[in-house]
Amino acid sequence: MNRFEWLSGYLAELEDEHIVVHSGSGEALAPAHLLHVDPEDWAKAAVVAKNMDLRWAGIWGDEQAGEIVLSAVVARPGAYLVLRTAVPLERPQIASHAAIYPGANRMERHLADMLGVRFTDHPDGRRWTRHQAWDESQYPLRSDFPLQGLNPKRTPADSDYPFPPIQGSGVYEIPVGPVHAGTIEPGHFRFQAAGEPILRVEERLGYTHKGIEKIAVGRDADGLARIAGRISGDSCVAHTWAACQALERACGTKPPERASLIRGLLCERERVANHLGDIGSICNDVGFSFALMQCHALREQWLRRNLDLSGHRLMMNSLVPGGVALDVDAGVIETLRKDHAQLRAQIRPLFDIFDDHPSLEDRLLGTGRLSPETAKMLGVSGYVGKASGQAIDLRKDALYAPYTRLQFNVAQSQAGDVAARLAIRQEEVHSSLNLMDEMLGMLERLKDQQGLHVDLPARPGGEGLGLIDGWRGEIISYVRLDRDCRVARFFARDPSWFTWPALEQLLPGNIVPDFPVCNKSVNGSYSGHDL
Repeated sequence: MNRFEWLSGYLAELEDEHIVVHSGSGEALAPAHLLHVDPEDWAKAAVVAKNMDLRWAGIWGDEQAGEIVLSAVVARPGAYLVLRTAVPLERPQIASHAAIYPGANRMERHLADMLGVRFTDHPDGRRWTRHQAWDESQYPLRSDFPLQGLNPKRTPADSDYPFPPIQGSGVYEIPVGPVHAGTIEPGHFRFQAAGEPILRVEERLGYTHKGIEKIAVGRDADGLARIAGRISGDSCVAHTWAACQALERACGTKPPERASLIRGLLCERERVANHLGDIGSICNDVGFSFALMQCHALREQWLRRNLDLSGHRLMMNSLVPGGVALDVDAGVIETLRKDHAQLRAQIRPLFDIFDDHPSLEDRLLGTGRLSPETAKMLGVSGYVGKASGQAIDLRKDALYAPYTRLQFNVAQSQAGDVAARLAIRQEEVHSSLNLMDEMLGMLERLKDQQGLHVDLPARPGGEGLGLIDGWRGEIISYVRLDRDCRVARFFARDPSWFTWPALEQLLPGNIVPDFPVCNKSVNGSYSGHDL
């Protein structure tokens, strides 16, 4: 089937359900198709999408002219559809998608806290983003809420969040966090167990709410890119790229070919650095500290090269709207080629050890299994999804430069356990090294091409979607510009919105001591989730 042939079938299904579509498919929200539906048909449109096996990928709200405009993304490989409707600001009520798509649960609750949208029939009415920082009648993303907030006093502790108990003889609770012993960000985990086996886990996140969506409003393009790079530090390049891509599509322009290659090179470097760190940490969580020492030493060398290349270990501010802020000359190309060859030689014997070490196999095989059915239900992408049969990779599915000219295989497995998530990371390190070598060859052939960025043309009111495959998976960024071509609305959806709920689903039946390795094998971003 052609990338977009399915859309005619979707429209036919909507018509059969007597759902009125107010605009046909088009490029009003590049590169996705955009369909306007009546508010009363919001849930029906989601049911049709579900019946056509479309994946639910995100939702955001946007206050405009006395209304809250709601946009929800559904997708299939290679194509995206945005469903859009509007509800009055004085009574923002609409049906929930969470009963149809469980992955919508927390994002709808985030919208309820931030914009005051009431989702009827939602399975969980507890607040999510609001941690006592503002009253229940106050909504920070509304235009009448000041940027600095309303309460200068210290926010009271969020001590009364209603975790549902499990009743029964021998059942006990273990509270973990939000402050942890290591350097990780704050997040609370409430375990309910009987002996060592875990019966149920619930997460409470959002302790470091940054207000990204609010502070982005009014920024110019460069300012937005800098903010996006700080959504989640370990995904700095990917989030910046997604924001820049959304801006460029809103303005109807593309970066130069050389700039796209450098963006791809930096994003693959980010992927390799994080996978190396995770591989070592996963092994360390089951007592195999040798792997931690070896992988983190390799990661440190890689990050130091990032510093040499871009001036920052996480490569912050290297991408700018319309292109990049750095070049890769012949000397750098040769240095990076040597780095790639050296890393290949170093990881080959290491990965062989990890793949054939009985004590690792004993702890990782079968541990923390996420079934393909559950992964699909939640819309999980990245290494978590790939390890559970969901081969979602935007570098293949939603082609963008430079991947339009590159060939690689998407790693995947049906096993769904910690061992599979470790193996996916290993395969992606090898794949990224090959991709980066190809990009370096292309950069050599473009050595005479001038210009690393283009100016964004003015397009007041333009809007666009950024769709980038970061190392954790699919990143979606939405940008709408105002009449002065400044940011009127920005929303960034990190893959962690779906992988955190996946962690809750894969833990029951495992023992409490295996929580650290299960958690690290998923490694959701606290910061990326907490805008």
